[in-house]
Amino acid sequence: MEEDKNVQQKSYRKVIDYIKEQIREGKLEMGGKLPAERELSNLLGISRNSVREAIRTLDNMGVIVSQHGAGNYLSGNFEHNLVETMSMMFYLNQIDYQQISQLRRALEMQALLLAIDHITEPEIEQLERTLAQLENEVEEINVILDKQLHYGIAKASNNTLIIGILNALSNLIDQFIYDLRRDILSTEDSRKILNEAHNEMLKSLITKDKNLAYTAINKHFDIVDIKLKETKGF
Repeated sequence: MEEDKNVQQKSYRKVIDYIKEQIREGKLEMGGKLPAERELSNLLGISRNSVREAIRTLDNMGVIVSQHGAGNYLSGNFEHNLVETMSMMFYLNQIDYQQISQLRRALEMQALLLAIDHITEPEIEQLERTLAQLENEVEEINVILDKQLHYGIAKASNNTLIIGILNALSNLIDQFIYDLRRDILSTEDSRKILNEAHNEMLKSLITKDKNLAYTAINKHFDIVDIKLKETKGF
């Protein structure tokens, strides 16, 4: 059994090394189709069962996407895998709400600072529209618009890694504390502070004021952390 596992691991390594080499040589790019299982088996000198197992693992990782009857394609959809990994870490008590909030604070701070340098006028205009809606919409819509505002700032950072991790963290939070997020946005005092923080975040982008960006992000996450402590007692 141990020998079979080692063979599977070596086979998986051969498949992933082959994909990396194809990407490096410019023969495979995002959305590109991988060779059929039979062809990979012949190319790499491993069994079709080993190829199939490797493909299944890569699919679960988000490296590729398998389309029934059409083949396997390079997808680079790592965000889903990040969400699942962090969810398991949460269930196993390896991370908690406080650690998630701490990481979000650090990443959103950096995202906002980068966005100050890279944001475009159309992106600022879109954030202005989102913020205007956020301040006037009903409770349920607030949650959606709040996410859109933060995503818009992250996207303007032009940092793919920050965007991916923040989206994964946001999805993780939705799984566990959607009601808490809604509570923060619906409580008058905390909502007022968040609105101030959001307006300061937007103003920092318009005026290119990085000191204001620091103030705005810390104001935002201070109120979030207070609410988390009240609700979860960490």
